Amino acid sequence: MAKKSIPARRRKRKEWILRLYIAGYSARAAAAQRNLETLCEEHLAGKYEIEVIDLLKHPQLARGDQIIAVPTLVRRLPQPIKRIIGDLSDVERVLVGLDLRPRGRAPRVGV
Repeated sequence: MAKKSIPARRRKRKEWILRLYIAGYSARAAAAQRNLETLCEEHLAGKYEIEVIDLLKHPQLARGDQIIAVPTLVRRLPQPIKRIIGDLSDVERVLVGLDLRPRGRAPRVGV
């Protein structure tokens, strides 16, 4: 049975395209992927696409996004391109790095 494709004009465009570069499936890579998926579901629900790139399998892809360390998250869209290095466990730092929260603004609690 053939898959049914959705016409281009009816497909929902993803507003956020994120690439997570890892080197093998280590505990740190797994943590980065888990943290990214959780963060996206909480802050970008339904508006994102994540592409995980294992540089052990595809080392040539590191050059295009100028990857110098892993894990590294690259925000391809929306422009400008942004990079965050690490396991993405510091949620506040990741939100600021992705421009989802302004720098230096603490969330309001109990107001």
